[in-house]
Amino acid sequence: MATPHQGSAARLPRTLALATRRTFLKGSALTTGAFFINTRFSLAALGGDVPPSPPTTPFLEPLSFARYAIPRPSFDPLTPAPILENFQRIDEFMPAYQYEIAVREILARPHPQLGLSRFSTYGGSAPGPTFMARYGQPNLVRFRNELPDKIQGFGSPEIITHLHNGNHGSESDGFPAEFYGPGYFKDHLYPNYPAGGNYVEAKGTLWYHDHCMDFTAQNTYRGLAGFYLLFDEFDSGDEYDTNPNAFRLPSGVPDGGRVKNRYDIPLVLTDRKFDADGVLEMDPMDMDGYIGDKWLVNGKVQPYFDVERRKYRFRVLAAGPSRYWDICFSNNMEFSIVGTDGNLLPAPLVAQRFPLGQGERVDIVVDFSQLPESTTAIYLVNRAEQLDGRGPQRDLLPMGQSARLLKLNIRPDAVEDPSRIPQVMRPLGPITTTGLPRREWKFDRRNGMWTVNNEFFNPNVSRATVVQGQPEIWHFDTNGGWAHPIHFHLEEGRILSYNGKSVEGTMLGGRKDVYTLYDGDEMEVYANFRDWTGRYVMHCHNTVHEDHAMMIRFDIVKPS
Repeated sequence: MATPHQGSAARLPRTLALATRRTFLKGSALTTGAFFINTRFSLAALGGDVPPSPPTTPFLEPLSFARYAIPRPSFDPLTPAPILENFQRIDEFMPAYQYEIAVREILARPHPQLGLSRFSTYGGSAPGPTFMARYGQPNLVRFRNELPDKIQGFGSPEIITHLHNGNHGSESDGFPAEFYGPGYFKDHLYPNYPAGGNYVEAKGTLWYHDHCMDFTAQNTYRGLAGFYLLFDEFDSGDEYDTNPNAFRLPSGVPDGGRVKNRYDIPLVLTDRKFDADGVLEMDPMDMDGYIGDKWLVNGKVQPYFDVERRKYRFRVLAAGPSRYWDICFSNNMEFSIVGTDGNLLPAPLVAQRFPLGQGERVDIVVDFSQLPESTTAIYLVNRAEQLDGRGPQRDLLPMGQSARLLKLNIRPDAVEDPSRIPQVMRPLGPITTTGLPRREWKFDRRNGMWTVNNEFFNPNVSRATVVQGQPEIWHFDTNGGWAHPIHFHLEEGRILSYNGKSVEGTMLGGRKDVYTLYDGDEMEVYANFRDWTGRYVMHCHNTVHEDHAMMIRFDIVKPS
């Protein structure tokens, strides 16, 4: 198994650091298991009122976009060289490209009226660089930890990166206990290979984020997240593609071997809190789930975006830590849902709104040419009301009381639009469920912390041994008035039933990697782990719950 490499100075051995963390966590239910916790007392925990963030004027700044991740040139490979024999199936997936991403702290202002805040970032921006990868071209990505030895306020200088729903060996998955500190790096091999070798299952909208045990919520809240987009001959990223198999979804035009995705727009939705000085704050003592009162899109508080009168593809990600969303446009316009989580649906769905739990993605196509000529601006809106980490309220907010996240300024003139919305995309193949092994997973609460099957996460104990290539049915349920978005690593699943009902023809009817359950919900999911072996995890993607310690390890083993 690949391990972090030492940098310029010796660090605390990871095994000792792990033991110290877990002992500390067990010793106090009022901590996050952290060495570096916010020393400010939690007003919420003490029953006091938490002051709101300072006021800000919305829609002052344009929507920002992360730069593209650029591979190292072939004449300047990584130094020291990656230890390729540490990766499963390396003979099949020799890297076509090598990347090096420095994880470092920056000072930034998410809004001109806020103060400078410290962010942990991939490559100096939050969100981090967007990977534009292709199936059949494996990537070797080195994440080098250049954070300070001590983090001010909240968060950890230790990291481990997970490519959410990537299809790769366990040594590249970002197992939470494989965290490493400043001065070290870790190499990840991303084969960019569809699950089971079936290109019908090729995923397109992935994202990467920190997964450090006990600190995922704090580290991602500080900025450690970014998009990883994958393309193939069908979802090619070129709306001018002459290949008859190409979907020609809104994108852009090729430019020097790459695609400028002018009309394919990744949107990272987050909520944050700021102190009286306008500095980013978080309460690590809040184990229920942390809710902010500022709405950020791609790292900016309520930005604006100028759009042309044509089709756009919006890849919408709920990046946490604890906020649920219900997304629509302020004019209630219709749009097409073409994908959920990483995968495109079998066929588009026409909708006016969609819900999102933490970690979920929804891929939509919006046609602004359908708007009346008199329309000059509309807003992307969140109608979900959420008061705490328990989950959203049952009723949606009236449109006039809903949060406006992003202002869309509509340019006046019609433009060329060669893109289209295909009526057939990634079909679902037949599956057989008769006689499959079945596992029961119950998500609950004990002693103020979060459990799976009444157990806290222990990285040294596997809660399930799964045979590679042997399908199973996983049954999820939750109660106690809490919502939990459940995510298992490596493979997508297919929901067989939700509260006893079929999901065929709905948003839940495609392939999924996050399964959002509300109070009292039950769900049956078809799971099949085909390509890799090793240890992986399943957890609640309300990352505050994950850190406290609603996560299990499961091991995939070869058939006997």
